[in-house]
This record gives sequence, structure tokens and C-alpha cells, in this order.
Amino acid sequence: MQFTSEQCLDDGLLEREFALGEIPGILWTPASAPAPLILLGHPPLGLRKMYPRLVARARHSAAEGIATATIELPGSGDRPRWPAIEQARADLRRVMEAGEPVGDEIIDALILPLVEKSVPEWQAALDALLSLPEIGGPVGYSGGVISIGIRLAVVEPRIVAAGFFAGSLVPAAMVEEARRVTIPLHVLLQWDDEGNDRQAALDLFDAFGSKEKTLQANMGGHTGVPQFAGDAAAQFFTRHLK
Repeated sequence: MQFTSEQCLDDGLLEREFALGEIPGILWTPASAPAPLILLGHPPLGLRKMYPRLVARARHSAAEGIATATIELPGSGDRPRWPAIEQARADLRRVMEAGEPVGDEIIDALILPLVEKSVPEWQAALDALLSLPEIGGPVGYSGGVISIGIRLAVVEPRIVAAGFFAGSLVPAAMVEEARRVTIPLHVLLQWDDEGNDRQAALDLFDAFGSKEKTLQANMGGHTGVPQFAGDAAAQFFTRHLK
């Protein structure tokens, strides 16, 4: 891991951009150290586009004495283009614009390769982050592509709790994998999310094998998440990481 820039934000929050080989990332650490860590997932829109939301989440966590970090997903941002994923996204847009149901073939082509490539990258980033003296663990995972979170929760024993944003573009194979998730979960669902099938999201929540799992459902569309829902997610991580 090579740090490429550094700046101090408000309240003593230190922001450092890094490169892990070809993978860009950002680490935010509070003044208190060593600190627990949350891996911040995000949709494949690029770190620059997602930065305002990511840094807001980092500030929220830092107020609780928790560090946060994120990495660029394959095929996103400044990373090399991924033609197969771009084709799957184009197929998804075409079907949705036509008002047709999204078939399993499109979902699998869009999600499964992303899971297979990105999860080892998250694990490599976690190796590097936990070697830093200012990061002490334990580790949580929050948000992003829910299938990536599912796989990480299954294969990465260093992750002890996860917060997911419910979505319906989940391959059937990942729903089955969700039955193997056993760590505490906090799942946020927007009841009127125009881009997700509510019943599919509920079925996925039911499939999770965790003994402790909470579903917080709020009225409103995809971008209408209320502030108190973010506060509840922060309390979940404080409970399990502090």
C-alpha cells in the first residue's frame, strides 16, 4: 500500500488516498488510535462520483472513533474498462427502459464476475489496512453491492458485522450463499425503491442465516433514506465494533 495524498478534514479526521497496486482507495482515520475499521462499499459509479457520500459516512463513523476505508471497484473510475461488465450494464438498461423483467442471465452476468474479482481485492486491502498501527480492528462492512457484502461475510472471518442496503439484483447463487452468513446484520430497505423489487429484498433478508439480523424499512424511494436510518446503522456498528 502506497499513500499518494494526505489532508486533515474537520474534527481531526485524517484522509489519505492510497494505491494498492492498480487499485485506488481512500482511508479516513479519527484522532483516536488504534481504531476499529469499517470497509465502505459503494455502487460501481466511481470513487470521485461517490466521494461526497463516502466522506459523509466517514465523518459519521469518525465521530464514534471508527476508521473507514474504501477501494475503487473493478471497471469503475480510473481503472481499466471491463467490456463484459459494460455490456451487462447496457443489457440491464435496455431491459429496464423497455419495462421488461430483468432475467437471471443478465443479473448473473452483471454481478457474479464483479463478486469474484472484487472480493479478493477487498481482502488484500484489508490485509494492508490492518498492518497499519492506527488500525486495530475489529472490522465491519457497510453498504455497496449487496452480493459483494454477502461473499465477504461468508469468506472473511475478520469481518464481524455488516450493514447492507437491500437490493433485488441478486443472483440466485448469492441468495443461497446468504444462508451461510452468520455475523450480525443491519439491513436498510427503502419500501418504495423504484429500482428494486421489494419482495426479492425481503426474501433475501429471510435467507440470511444470522441469528442477529435487523431489517429497517422506511417509506420512500431510493434516494429518500431518512437521517435517523443512518444514525441507527451507526449505532449498530458502534455496538459491535467498539
